[in-house]
Amino acid sequence: MAPRTILYTGKGGVGKTSVAAATARRCAAAGLRTIVMSTDPAHSLADVLDHEIGGQPTELDGGLWAQQVSAQDEMEQHWTAVQAWAGELLLERGVERISAEELTVPPGMDELFSLLQLKRHYESGGWDAVVVDCAPTGETLRLLSFPDAARWWLQKVFPQSSRLMDAARPIARAVLDLRLPGDDALDEVNRLVTNLIAMNAILRDREHVSLRLVMTPDRMVIDEARRTFTYLNLYGFLTDAVVVNRLFPEEVGAYFGPWRERQLEALDEVRDAFAPVPVLCAPYFASEPVGGKPLDELGGALFGAGRDAAALLHTRLTQELRAGAGSAVLRLDLPFSAKGDISLRKIGAEVVVRVDGHKRTVVLPPGLAGYRADGASFSDGALELRFADPEADADADARP
Repeated sequence: MAPRTILYTGKGGVGKTSVAAATARRCAAAGLRTIVMSTDPAHSLADVLDHEIGGQPTELDGGLWAQQVSAQDEMEQHWTAVQAWAGELLLERGVERISAEELTVPPGMDELFSLLQLKRHYESGGWDAVVVDCAPTGETLRLLSFPDAARWWLQKVFPQSSRLMDAARPIARAVLDLRLPGDDALDEVNRLVTNLIAMNAILRDREHVSLRLVMTPDRMVIDEARRTFTYLNLYGFLTDAVVVNRLFPEEVGAYFGPWRERQLEALDEVRDAFAPVPVLCAPYFASEPVGGKPLDELGGALFGAGRDAAALLHTRLTQELRAGAGSAVLRLDLPFSAKGDISLRKIGAEVVVRVDGHKRTVVLPPGLAGYRADGASFSDGALELRFADPEADADADARP
């Protein structure tokens, strides 16, 4: 049976690693054989757990294991031949060796290779729960969101690649002064594409896998989380909870009182923006949560006395996009069921929806930024927003 898998992501500095570690400890305390792993190139998991952790799973206590994945080791395993070919190509063009080695690894690839460890843990059958502390960006998850393109590449290009390359190498070397990759490099790319397709299937396993967004109650952080939330939904990745960390408690006093009021206002906005996904909250503790007991206090604040940290806290995509020729429909789940007056306003890449006094702000993907709002309808607890491409309308009007 596939393990319960939870990936935490969010902007840097919001306490994502602490939340992931607290979740893992709570899963282990519930009797689940649990591993928490960090794919962030700037690892801090060992510091938070207050325990030495290696590149392989390290046993801690009480059924908990931890791992700080070495991106360098993963790249050496999956990218050596491509790196050697690209490095030699750059050296021939006069690029200094150290710079050439750095340039052969595209941005985001180090975390992508690290996430392949998740695939191994997911498929191994050795774990009941896998908790992942992802890098502070959603870019890598976007790399895993194009299975159709990857399948086309795998089906159309690779079956002919070896034969084409054999014929093209002498011509490329003589005419273009360019060394084409060998079969070993093509095999590595082939394996990577295959793994991308498999990782996409894992992340879309909504019965066992979900993502959780971590944020602090600050405007810029919330805006970034909203953009990430939109992309995760549109790519079919389930977000089953959002975490608002470092909320000032009531006893902060007069100096931080106004700041706490702004945080509470931001918290209301978070609940509106991410509804009906559950919002988990944690206070700003008097000291940094490092080590077993402080992390357990953080886990208790997040999940309370009766909530299972490993449970799927929300089971349905909050947003779904259907796109056609010159039009698109965006479905939104709303936490109320009675139909009321609907108002729809589009401002740039944002859509503000109001239904029965409830407000929801949605960040659209860039591809819909130029579309105009074309109406809305509400039924069965879901709101459908219709958009039209003005250029498509203009083309239609111009046709006889």
